[in-house]
Amino acid sequence: QVQLQESGPGLVKPSQTLSLTCTVSGGSITTSGYYWTWIRQPPGKKLEWMGAITSSGITFYNPSLRSRTAISRDTSKSQFTLRLSSVTPEDTAVYYCARDTRLYYSDASSLQKTPYWGQGTQVTVSS
Repeated sequence: QVQLQESGPGLVKPSQTLSLTCTVSGGSITTSGYYWTWIRQPPGKKLEWMGAITSSGITFYNPSLRSRTAISRDTSKSQFTLRLSSVTPEDTAVYYCARDTRLYYSDASSLQKTPYWGQGTQVTVSS
């Protein structure tokens, strides 16, 4: 069974770049048909779809975050990475990586946790 695990710093200072890595086990991120995805949930708010990278390395982003977001991958390590620049306290959230079969862009109303999500990692933006 595919398992995903997020890793990265839990505290980031304002204006810096947040960087998180998702390590995938039990499967390959080059298997076609899947979007390797980043999602976040700020405290008291709904899930927000941030972006995804395909098995062939094509990226897709939420338009509201596109200017600050970059998703990349390292197939040799079975990892994909999120970078979010110029962070503010409003970027404080639990960040999840996931494997999905569709894109959500700015409409995450139907987004739900599945067994193919990581457990999530808390990131706080504070000086």
